Amino acid sequence: MSRVLVIDDNETLASGVVLLLAKMGHEGVAAGSGPEGLECLRQAAFDLVITDYLMDGMDGLAVLKAVKAEYPQTDVLLLTGHGSIDLAVAAMREGALDFVEKVDLSTVLPAKIDKALQVRQLRRDHERLGDENLYLRGEIDTHFNHGEIVGASPVVRQVLNLIDKVSATDSSVLVYGESGTGKELVARAIHNQSPRHDRPFVKVNCGALPRDLVESELFGHERGAFTGAVRQKKGKFELAESGTIFLDEVGDLPLEAQVKILMVLQEKQFDRVGGERTLDADVRVIAATNRNLPEMVSQSTFREDLYYRLAVIPIHLPPLRERRQDIPLLVEHFVQKKCREMNLPVRRLTAEAMAAVEAYPWPGNVRELENVVERALVLADGPVIGPHDLPLGAEGRPRSSAVTERAAELGRSLDEQLDELERRLIVAAMEQAGQVKTRAAEILGIKTSALYYKLDKHGLDRLDKSPTNPPRTGVK
Repeated sequence: MSRVLVIDDNETLASGVVLLLAKMGHEGVAAGSGPEGLECLRQAAFDLVITDYLMDGMDGLAVLKAVKAEYPQTDVLLLTGHGSIDLAVAAMREGALDFVEKVDLSTVLPAKIDKALQVRQLRRDHERLGDENLYLRGEIDTHFNHGEIVGASPVVRQVLNLIDKVSATDSSVLVYGESGTGKELVARAIHNQSPRHDRPFVKVNCGALPRDLVESELFGHERGAFTGAVRQKKGKFELAESGTIFLDEVGDLPLEAQVKILMVLQEKQFDRVGGERTLDADVRVIAATNRNLPEMVSQSTFREDLYYRLAVIPIHLPPLRERRQDIPLLVEHFVQKKCREMNLPVRRLTAEAMAAVEAYPWPGNVRELENVVERALVLADGPVIGPHDLPLGAEGRPRSSAVTERAAELGRSLDEQLDELERRLIVAAMEQAGQVKTRAAEILGIKTSALYYKLDKHGLDRLDKSPTNPPRTGVK
């Protein structure tokens, strides 16, 4: 049982939240003002603070600042009936864990409370086991998955409401939208809020499966089923037993595999390749695509019956250009996230830099925005990020360069080209430095902590074979 402090000058609302906490198995304590709540914190320990924003005297932002100043490890949820992008950005900048409008209290607040308390426990385990426990660090990020879908625009709130409604069911979900809009985040958010949250979440990139091995990868095979099948292998559906399977880029599946998946959805059963025994499939299916499946159905390249089986609950993710009011909030989120991951001091964008970010068309959507923020944080010389630190041109137009020209020639995105270039530079610097990371960081002109992050990101930790630089331990 956790102890939660509720600060609100509306006695009825505060009592309602305390009652909600009691139903969830937690102890809630109500305070009628900011000063009263701070006095409660001084007298006893609390696992979470929930504070209203609009209060007489000391408002919610002032309470948030005071809590973070005196008790930096205490998480704070901010409630408001007057939501705005500016308020959300300000709350995150001051260290709020999340931001909830009062209209969503009955449906959204319980999930927010659960996640906040889960993250607190994971953080305690993380601190107890040490900074090198990368698994726990990843688990903390996982429990923010609903929060990773950042935004306060109407279209994003509609997506979040759909996630909350479908999570408790086993209905199939089809998430569709352009590349980089966050389809996997939606799938993980649904899984993490579902009754299957403690069971496997198995992701399958259907577009990356070799055509002649699709059936084996999805459903497994028996020894001797085909040339090269030297042992029995479990497929993705079997590995996802009692959990969730995420079929990313489902539109790329060949028609033969579509038939097999349809059988799983209809009969809840499947056969391994070369198998004689039919296996049961207790799996929730979430699919995603950036292709127009109805058009593919009309062209007979995607099965109509499978489409309707997958799209029981369709969720559309809008491109970033259609939710520009969320860009400042996303930037603030990524700045805090990347600084934490790379062990960098928190930085901020100037007004001019933010204007350039908001003006840019973002063809790569949220994924591209995250990459731009990361590069700016690594390459910026000081605590402030200006327009010159961003890989964007004036008025949001992308800079022309040999890299973009080469990307166009090769049919690869700018981000893919830059990632490959970054990887090659790191490999060259490590070789020049004799695998000494501090020396390699100096050659690259970045901090050692940033180099550690980049090595891990590109899977290059194995480059370091020097006894003076032992590899870091921890589950990845």
